[in-house]
Amino acid sequence: MTVTTAKKIAFLYPGQGSQEVGMAHDLFHESPAAQEVLREAGQIWENDQLLKIMFEGPEEKLKRTEITQPAILAASIAVLAAIKERLGENAFLPDFTTGQSLGLFTALVAADVLNLEDGMRLVIARGSLMQKACEERPGGMVALIGIDEIAVNEICREAGVSLANINGEKQMVIAGNHKGIVMAIDLATARGAKRCIPLEVEGAFHSGLMKPAESGLIKIMESLAWHDPIVPIIANCSTNSLTSVEEIWKEVIIQLTSCVNWKTTILKMRDEGVETFWEIGPGQVLKGLMRRIDRDAEVINVSGMDSVRALTA
Repeated sequence: MTVTTAKKIAFLYPGQGSQEVGMAHDLFHESPAAQEVLREAGQIWENDQLLKIMFEGPEEKLKRTEITQPAILAASIAVLAAIKERLGENAFLPDFTTGQSLGLFTALVAADVLNLEDGMRLVIARGSLMQKACEERPGGMVALIGIDEIAVNEICREAGVSLANINGEKQMVIAGNHKGIVMAIDLATARGAKRCIPLEVEGAFHSGLMKPAESGLIKIMESLAWHDPIVPIIANCSTNSLTSVEEIWKEVIIQLTSCVNWKTTILKMRDEGVETFWEIGPGQVLKGLMRRIDRDAEVINVSGMDSVRALTA
């Protein structure tokens, strides 16, 4: 790929919650490059069962953390492969890349920090470890809409829960044990939150309840081959520009138990002059969030073969 374009562009990769039954099915049948990615990814996870679940479901199985995470990574990298295939010699590197939560791991593969096999191994292990942590320390997550960050931080302190995601102006996600979540919802409602939406996740991600997964995550990280990224990766938690393996390791570890500040991640790239964002992977969650962060930014969603063709035409 050639390096960058006149207009600064960032590639974004979606996180958990963007999955849907049937994702990447059209890519598998219409793009040889995407099919190669999906076949390789599928072979790493229980003898091709991953692709069967991605394409056919059932939805409840696809929603399980240890399945969702490798499935979204595989689908997103397949979209990227199809884009590169269609662009050919006109393919280029973005100025920055990042992903939301799980999407950060897709960005690691896309930026050649990890190859596809190691990236899959990492998210499979991460998903399994997080699933076990959910079972050991049950909890949940709730999106709070229409209430500012100062108020949410106060609610978190009073209810004993954590601020897990800052997705935009007055759109936050909290995480914690079930008792704390119930208390936080009551407090948020009393203090003017427009909506409190329980998320369909299996635990309290990006909170201290994920701490049991940390040692296992570090162990699998030590077994992989890491490389410095070919483009800067914007961190979720520190929101720093990551350009070395050492910086990436720190971010991957703290991300497990720390708040994902997506709003600041995007604003940092805007401050660096990024005008256009490509959301690469299933769903349109990140495009929706951008409306709450910066309505002037251009976001192009690329999730299937039709949108790949439209983008590369």
